[in-house]
Amino acid sequence: MEPIIEFKDFSFKYRAQKEPTLRNINLSIMSGEKVLIVGPSGSGKSTLAHCINGLVPFSWSGEITGSLRIAGKNPADLGLFGLSKIVGTVLQDTDGQFIGLTVAEDIAFALENDMTPQEEMFRKVNEVAEMVDVKGLLDHAPRELSGGQKQRVSMAGVMVDDVKILLFDEPLANLDPATGKRAIAMIDQIREKRNTTIVIIEHRLEDALYRDVDRIIVVGDGRIVTDTTPDELLCGDILNRQGIREPLYVTAIKHAGGKISPKDKPQHIESMHLEPYAQKVREWFDRTEAKKPKADTPSVLKVEDLYFSYVEGRPILQHIHFDIHKGEMVSIVGKNGAGKSTLSNLICGFYEPTRGRILLNGQDMAPLSIKERGEKIGLVMQSPNQMISKPMIFEEVALGLQVRGVSQEEIGERVNETLKICGLYPFRNWPVSALSFGQKKRVSIASILVMKPEVLILDEPTAGQDYRHYTEIMEFLKEINENSGITIIMITHDMHLMLEYTDRAIVIADGHLIADDTPAKVLTNETIADKAYLKKTSLYDLALDCQIEDPSEFVERFIAYEREKRGKEDQGNG
Repeated sequence: MEPIIEFKDFSFKYRAQKEPTLRNINLSIMSGEKVLIVGPSGSGKSTLAHCINGLVPFSWSGEITGSLRIAGKNPADLGLFGLSKIVGTVLQDTDGQFIGLTVAEDIAFALENDMTPQEEMFRKVNEVAEMVDVKGLLDHAPRELSGGQKQRVSMAGVMVDDVKILLFDEPLANLDPATGKRAIAMIDQIREKRNTTIVIIEHRLEDALYRDVDRIIVVGDGRIVTDTTPDELLCGDILNRQGIREPLYVTAIKHAGGKISPKDKPQHIESMHLEPYAQKVREWFDRTEAKKPKADTPSVLKVEDLYFSYVEGRPILQHIHFDIHKGEMVSIVGKNGAGKSTLSNLICGFYEPTRGRILLNGQDMAPLSIKERGEKIGLVMQSPNQMISKPMIFEEVALGLQVRGVSQEEIGERVNETLKICGLYPFRNWPVSALSFGQKKRVSIASILVMKPEVLILDEPTAGQDYRHYTEIMEFLKEINENSGITIIMITHDMHLMLEYTDRAIVIADGHLIADDTPAKVLTNETIADKAYLKKTSLYDLALDCQIEDPSEFVERFIAYEREKRGKEDQGNG
């Protein structure tokens, strides 16, 4: 049987680069297989995907050696249009994929290009809309949809052409955990119904493994590091060596001294044979210390009985109340569209509450202008490109101070000091365009930090980051929090981030506050997790299966152990 995707001694070098991005790739994917490609940022995995869907070389040219066959044909002979009939791509940023004014128009786009008769077009659009569960949305505008709905529409738009290969580029990056689970389940259903070949590129390995995959291909430094089954891969240390986050239950078993065997099927916590490891896990729990509670500090940001509506009679937020203390690191979580970003906009003064108050250090903020609030509360948006307006790094970080009429001498001192804190001082005279996404993120944080705010709000600080960059950004924020006493609030879909770095989780579902507790208690509570579209941590299942009576305490101890371990590693590297 001939592979549907076949790379032979394949290398690729972008025109502007000295070194090849892909080196000597030998890879065969058979028809109907489901393959997961993982690797750190810059490893070449996205370039590998671009070779499969034709963006390399048709959109990004460069030097190719070796051969690539898609469905037995040379992509150069097929052209981009011909290749799009075989490979359908669902992008990470689904907004960049919409063309139609309604969902139905968008799905029908490829059929219209092929001049499909109208009757057949309606039939096909209805068929794929039903398959991905968007039939009730056909007359909606794509921009009105939630993240999960947009992704399903994107899937329908490429499936309507009856493609042989579906390529997903980080399908989970912008989705809440429960919607992410549904997306992975839907990808699995499509494969079963149509026998489509599935290729998924994803940072969130544990979430991507919610359904079986045939193989995991690990890419590092432009080469294939390994190509093996999930059960084989999770037993070794390749993921750690490549800076990829392994599933939390696997890490916990390894911390306890367990040597995981492929025969125990570690791909899913639900089906893993845990009996050989239970005793070791219980012993580890008994000898590991609990997390030390933080000392009480005064209130810095208090929300009292907050209500907000864009349209009268249709409340977005109702009876929201919480009190955040100085120096805390807090996460605000909940499903897409729950009202989390609206809440941050109310705190920053972009909107006025319909009812209720927001207090800063005990004082009502209602009389303060947006500019006055901006001096006390900084907001860092999800994409640094939404925030950066100057070409040079120094100018960008200095902008807020210049607007406020600070003297040139003080600007120089404060900008340089902030750039040092953010690890950007060596690049102070660089153009912003020369930086990586993670570095740009730091520039956007630096431009807020230079204002010396008391509270820093970050919207999805780690979206689209691999584990290494995620850890870098989070350790940097933790350092700012500990050394400067700045209170940090993070709006996030990332359950790892919430567990590892924040002391409290404020959970919002359908505009209501449904929990304000430790992340471990939130992620071991099935009712809260279901209501807010969160995902119960796999550490909870591990604790239950190992007969540990208090699963949330097990999670707390795991996180405390990880933090201490990371602290020692940092000291060793310092």
